[in-house]
Amino acid sequence: MPGEKHISPRLIIEEYAGRNEIREIGSSQSEPALMRVSIFDRVATEPASKARELPLRQDLSRTKPQATPPEPKRYIGLIAAAAVALTAGIFVYLHIRQGQTAAVGGNQTVTVEQKDFVELLRLTGTTDAVHSQPILVPTLAGAQLNSLVVTRLAPAGTHVRKGDMLVEFDPQAQLKDYLDKQATYEDLADQMVVKRAAEDAARAKDDTDLKQAEDDLTKAQLEVSKNELVSRIDAEKNQETLEEAQATLKQYQETYKLKRQAAAADIRTLEIQRDRANATMKYAQMNARKMTVYSPMDGMVVLNTVWLGGRMGEVQEGDQVRPGVPFMKVVDPSEMDVRANVNEADLLHLSVGQTATISLDAYPGLSFPATLVELSPLGQTGQFSDKVRTFSALFTIQGSNPKLMPDLSAAVDIDLREVKNAMVVPLQSVESAKGQEFVWLKSLTGFEKHAVKTGARNDLEVVVESGLKPGDVIRERAEEVAGMS
Repeated sequence: MPGEKHISPRLIIEEYAGRNEIREIGSSQSEPALMRVSIFDRVATEPASKARELPLRQDLSRTKPQATPPEPKRYIGLIAAAAVALTAGIFVYLHIRQGQTAAVGGNQTVTVEQKDFVELLRLTGTTDAVHSQPILVPTLAGAQLNSLVVTRLAPAGTHVRKGDMLVEFDPQAQLKDYLDKQATYEDLADQMVVKRAAEDAARAKDDTDLKQAEDDLTKAQLEVSKNELVSRIDAEKNQETLEEAQATLKQYQETYKLKRQAAAADIRTLEIQRDRANATMKYAQMNARKMTVYSPMDGMVVLNTVWLGGRMGEVQEGDQVRPGVPFMKVVDPSEMDVRANVNEADLLHLSVGQTATISLDAYPGLSFPATLVELSPLGQTGQFSDKVRTFSALFTIQGSNPKLMPDLSAAVDIDLREVKNAMVVPLQSVESAKGQEFVWLKSLTGFEKHAVKTGARNDLEVVVESGLKPGDVIRERAEEVAGMS
């Protein structure tokens, strides 16, 4: 209609939205949707003055301030501010995205530091006890057993004293063998007693017969001495009796000696059999005693990893183990050392008496001072090449700790020299090509290849003698990334 000012329903909604009153128009659950539509239609056809006075709800005029028409300049400012905020958000997002992409691509950076540098030689080895005693599965004398069954076992880590029980194997077979050997020995010993008694009786009878033969001979000689006084026939009889007595005595004397030798041989045979049975009985008794193993020293029980019929592992109760296998050892944890392998190129840097620092892989925060006490003069062939030689070095650890156990992986760090106020970068940041060393130095456009001269180094860091200054930023890893040269 002429003279009437039409106001868009959108402006009224925005006006109320700016006053947090959009809920009164569009979200009321107490008014039907038809009423809200009719309100907007009336606002669109009535003058602006009436539109401003139109209550959205019956009590709207009492609780909410009346809306005023929006100013066009205000919305232009809001749009400009929103555009600036959106541009800034896009810039920040792209910057963060670029940083994440660079990190994934391997372009992490480090800053050149100036600090005191220590050149280290790192060796690897394992801990072991200075004083220890290996415990082997007993080897049984004369037994034909391929394995023994563990019935009792001291747990690993148990502190024991000399004479304490470490392990017990099933003794039934050995006890049975001992009892059988003992019965055989006792039977032979009884036969020896019977044989000696029989020999004593035989000797007594032979002694009596020999004495009788001697008496008969003496009597026959006496009768022969009377031959001049008796008849010729009696004299011949006396002579025959004498000769017969002499033959009988000689026979007794000869058989007596043979009987004694035969009896002595029989007794000696029984003695040999008895002694052999006694020896086997003692072996069986010793084997039975071997079924229980006692600690030879004060210390701690350590179980070795051995082959257990199809698997590698520590011995447990019920396992079968072969004789002679070193399945356990008793160690004195108060004195420990580390045996490490040394490459022949590093051998010239070592000497007996050199100090070192021992760190354990299992306990990163734990370290011990150590001293090099033994350096093998003879090298051993390498694992992968016969031309590479390795040498054995023994370091004694000073001090003790409950966590310091045998067979732990250990790192041995030896200080070779110290450089004061050196420029230090990670070792992986330096790359070498055609005899020239370089790093990737950060610039405004990316990373540039920059030549450097290096000096002392260790397994982690290297000293840069020239080519960089403190505060320079370089790529952490020297290997090239496509498009970043």
